Amino acid sequence: MEQQLFPNLDRYQAILHQYGFDLIRALAFLVIGLILMKLIARGVHTLLGKTPIRPATSATVVNVVKALLLLVVLVTAATEAGLDTRMVFRSLLVVTLAAVALIMLFRPYIPSLPFKPGNTIKTGEWLGKVEATTMINTRMRTFDGKTVFIPNSKILNDFVVNYQWTPNRRIKVDVFIGYDQDLTKAKQTLEALMIADPRVVAAPRPVVYVLNLKPGYIELGGRAWVDNKDYWTVRCELIEKAKFAFDRAGIKFANNKLDIHRYDGEAAYGPHSDGQWESETWPEEMRLMDQKESEVPS
Repeated sequence: MEQQLFPNLDRYQAILHQYGFDLIRALAFLVIGLILMKLIARGVHTLLGKTPIRPATSATVVNVVKALLLLVVLVTAATEAGLDTRMVFRSLLVVTLAAVALIMLFRPYIPSLPFKPGNTIKTGEWLGKVEATTMINTRMRTFDGKTVFIPNSKILNDFVVNYQWTPNRRIKVDVFIGYDQDLTKAKQTLEALMIADPRVVAAPRPVVYVLNLKPGYIELGGRAWVDNKDYWTVRCELIEKAKFAFDRAGIKFANNKLDIHRYDGEAAYGPHSDGQWESETWPEEMRLMDQKESEVPS
């Protein structure tokens, strides 16, 4: 009866009896090897994280270590299963070379994210630091403590500002002074303040421009380059130092103010084409209108 239901049962039993122990041992080697590979890769990642190596280089080293360990685990498991080591090695080598060739061939056509974990980016309405990326989404930590998961498809179809794509960023320190202040002294004070900060790079050299001549004030703009990681700290400190430096130099900042001009009788004040105010005489029509209004009984 069994022979009719399972005609190949004897052959399967013979194969299992002959190779069963080898298969079980190969499977054990495979499982243990994969676990050890994961632990070793994690240890290498932790060790490289304590060195000044860039995150991208560290990730590449970890991936190479994982690939080599995986190759060793597969060859060992195949050997324990009774397969020819040379055949297994050649097969894995062919598969590896084919995979590398396909990646190199189609890499220009594969969309990639224009950032890496650790970068500060802005995409759509979100601004924060990238914590991790997967094939499906990107995990971002905003500066107010939110954790946002953004689909990669949405990121690739929207604009992305990567604030750490370049090693340096330019700082803007804009100040406003009145027309009665010493313009040359103000420019020299602001420029010396930026040059004295050791975190400001020497090239390009810090400069100060006269950006605008506005009604009531002059707009000065200081420009300096710093390391990307120091941008916000240096910017805030330079603005604070500019206030104290201008106070010590006796340079007053411009304030919003409203000039009120008083007129008596027929003399009035109106705006002139150069922005100043000059005295004018009321037109005849205005005097007649005032006279009629005064004759209306209350």
